[in-house]
Amino acid sequence: MNNNINGEPHRPGRIEVICGSMFSGKTEELIRRLRRAKFARQKVEIFKPAIDVRYSEEDVVSHDQNHILSTPLDSSASILLLSSDIDVVGIDEAQFFDAGLPEVCNELANRGIRVIIAGLDMDFRGVPFGPMPALCAIADDVTKVHAICVKCGNLAYVSHRTIADDRRVLLGETQEYEPLCRECYQKVIEAEKTNK
Repeated sequence: MNNNINGEPHRPGRIEVICGSMFSGKTEELIRRLRRAKFARQKVEIFKPAIDVRYSEEDVVSHDQNHILSTPLDSSASILLLSSDIDVVGIDEAQFFDAGLPEVCNELANRGIRVIIAGLDMDFRGVPFGPMPALCAIADDVTKVHAICVKCGNLAYVSHRTIADDRRVLLGETQEYEPLCRECYQKVIEAEKTNK
């Protein structure tokens, strides 16, 4: 915490977004940053959407099984109610939250809170996902992380769904999704169209 020109405590609020495809290490990076904040004795609160129960109903869990306790929520507005007297707010799987999340994050940052957000930037069709584009636009810092394409080894571009299901939200893992680079994704999509 810095002091302003009058010697009063000043907390520099900011928004940090970690985005990319599935299996790229977004949650791992979120957990790393939050643990560092805790180590620095900052007051940290972590939130995730209540629908994400893949590994745990309460913990934020990475694919590598690293975890940190969180509060599951149905609405982004609840974050404001639960973030008083907090230095750092972490939000995982932000793409599943409602459209009010960017406004909530702006309000937190304007209060002097560091907000760290992780989420998929695109859905399985390669379309910008939920509030993530708006969050990237208002962020002070955006970190795009990449998985490795399972077909060719280049940097992945998108999370390709490997099962037949058109729902936009389908919680899954390696049985339902694979990271693909842009070129391999285009080849797979063309092959799927030909086989229909």
